[in-house]
Amino acid sequence: MAFLGTSIIGYSSAKPIGNSFRGINPATNTELDELFYAATPNDVDQAASLAASAFKAYQKTSPAERAGFLRAIAQELELARPLFVARVPLETGLPEGRANGELGRTIGQLNMFANLVEAGHWVDARIDTALPDRAPAPKPDIRSMQVALGPVAVFGASNFPLAFSVAGGDTASALAAGCPVVCIAHHAHPGVSEIAGLAIQKAAKACHMPEGVFSLLQGTGQEVGVPLVSHPAIKAVGFTGSRFGGLAIAKIAAARKEPIPVYAEMSSVNPVVVLKGALAARSTAIAAGLVGSVTMGVGQFCTNPGLVFLPEGAAAEAFVAEFAGQMDASKGGVALHPEIAKAYKTASSEKSKNNNMTTVVGLEGTGPSSMAPWIFSVRAASLINDQSLTSEVFGPSTTLVTYANMDELIAVLNGLEGQLTGTIQYDAADLPLNEDLIGALQQKTGRLVMNSFPTGVEVCHSMVHGGPFPATSDGRTTSVGTGAIYRFTRAFCYQDMMQDALPDALKDGNPLGIWRAINGAMTQD
Repeated sequence: MAFLGTSIIGYSSAKPIGNSFRGINPATNTELDELFYAATPNDVDQAASLAASAFKAYQKTSPAERAGFLRAIAQELELARPLFVARVPLETGLPEGRANGELGRTIGQLNMFANLVEAGHWVDARIDTALPDRAPAPKPDIRSMQVALGPVAVFGASNFPLAFSVAGGDTASALAAGCPVVCIAHHAHPGVSEIAGLAIQKAAKACHMPEGVFSLLQGTGQEVGVPLVSHPAIKAVGFTGSRFGGLAIAKIAAARKEPIPVYAEMSSVNPVVVLKGALAARSTAIAAGLVGSVTMGVGQFCTNPGLVFLPEGAAAEAFVAEFAGQMDASKGGVALHPEIAKAYKTASSEKSKNNNMTTVVGLEGTGPSSMAPWIFSVRAASLINDQSLTSEVFGPSTTLVTYANMDELIAVLNGLEGQLTGTIQYDAADLPLNEDLIGALQQKTGRLVMNSFPTGVEVCHSMVHGGPFPATSDGRTTSVGTGAIYRFTRAFCYQDMMQDALPDALKDGNPLGIWRAINGAMTQD
């Protein structure tokens, strides 16, 4: 296809006058032909201002209208599937199968949010009826619900060009909440981003959405993201990426005249605890599963396990040897872009220099964008004294940690930073599970996985993809699942409001037919 190469501002395209750049094919480390232009300061201001104007009308759209818009986006993405399947491998090095699978997930979560909007219960409607004769003071009529925050800035992720990018979960949940979106395309996949952006634009036009309900800005986070987050029209931020990038955005957002929330998914090493009984009963199966989890996506998933705890002894030594052999045979793969490969090589090299760390496998990639496995081993006691040993290495790498006893294991877990996930591999001989072990992982993670592996995040209503800092900047939220909608809403209350001025969700007679809490009791009446 022929690319515009410019930002999408509402229903128009920006002029090609900003700094120019090209995408890079990481498999060949060569620039692609198409030229793209970064958004100018004027483009950023226009997109944010249009979003603010669109918010006035968009927040008032009916559940049916908003759900229809989300489904229209899903349909346009499906129609563009051949374009995505052709372009994703060129800009990311990912295979066609990954492009198809990730597109399916992206479409699925848009439809999931459409269903949520139609069901209506997500608004958390609460009604406490008046008691005018109550003594010593009358009780007023009080009604509350969740309302949209306003325009949201969404940063496309490097490791998920579709599911966590332009039309991904942040965009879907913000649009479902009633918030216009201004998205910053990740500079590593500008073409994929443009295809998705044009699909959303086409859906918005077909559904007669107000202009500015969606815009896409090309360029880097530094030149485009910083001024967008600083813009007074923006009321919240969704981000998936590095700790450095997430903290920088959060700092900018906090320093504004009107500080705004930043929902940043950042670093996580996702500890896996293997208990003694499990190691004795299923060592080979656990090693094979761990290899698949560590190397999935060439280690470029936010849930790849970076720490694996093993009870010290002969069984652990045999496990390390078997796991290392399988990892050595996996040979790694191509990074999503050269910057990730460069950071991986630097982090692996630095970790290997630590005197407390033993390098079990240390392979060099065969090209500038390739990443090969690095496996380290260390005693748990060393982690207690040196937290740098637990730092994330984003790629096909993990650290095997041997612990002397349960007390030492729990002490190490209590000293970890916040994580997206924690995993326990157990056998019948390990039951009942130690309550302090469960408590330590619950305190440090957003999701506890039993007898499987953390890589892979099911898109469903109950999923929590978040965790205590620094896994996310706000551990009370999730970026996957329908609970993600609450990142972009706030509670609002009406007191003694006349009926015809109330939103339908709070009117007597329940015109939307949704579940509501009336005087503390859930009902559809």
